[in-house]
Amino acid sequence: MGSLEHPPVTVVLHDIRSLYNVGAFFRTADGAGVREIVLSGITARPPRKEIAKTALGAEETVQWLGADDLSAWMDAWSGSGGQLVAVETTASAADLYDWQPRWPVAVLFGHEVDGLPGDVLARCDVHVRVPMLGHKRSLNVATAGGAVLYELVRKWRRR
Repeated sequence: MGSLEHPPVTVVLHDIRSLYNVGAFFRTADGAGVREIVLSGITARPPRKEIAKTALGAEETVQWLGADDLSAWMDAWSGSGGQLVAVETTASAADLYDWQPRWPVAVLFGHEVDGLPGDVLARCDVHVRVPMLGHKRSLNVATAGGAVLYELVRKWRRR
C-alpha cells in the first residue's frame, strides 16, 4: 500500500570534510529519491573527482545547492513549514525508529568527528539518533545517512 512517490526530504551536509562521504550521500540520496542536498560550511561541492568516485554520477542527477549562510537557509526552511532535524547523538535525541517526521523534513548531518555545532543544534526542531547496539557509539556519517534516509522512505510509504 506504499507510495512510490518521492519523499519530501532534503539532506543538509554541514562541515563534512571527506569528499568521499559527500559522494556517498549523493548516491544514497539518488537511491532514496530525496528532493535535494544542501551543502554548507566546509563541505565540498561538485564537480570534484573525489565526490564523483563514490557518487557514480549521482552528483549530476541529484539537485543540490550551496548554502553560504546556513542560518538564513534554516530560517527560510522553517518559515515554509518544514521540520529541521539534527541527526546527532544528544541527550534529548529521539530514536530514529520511534520518531515521526513532520513532512517536509530536512535532515542535517555534521562534521565526522565534531558533529553539528551548538548553534545549529539549537535551531533544529528535533534531534534524532540511530540506535547503537554495539560497543561503538557512532557510525560513519554516510552510513548513518543511509540508515536515516531509508527509514524516511519507509515512513513516507506507510503514512
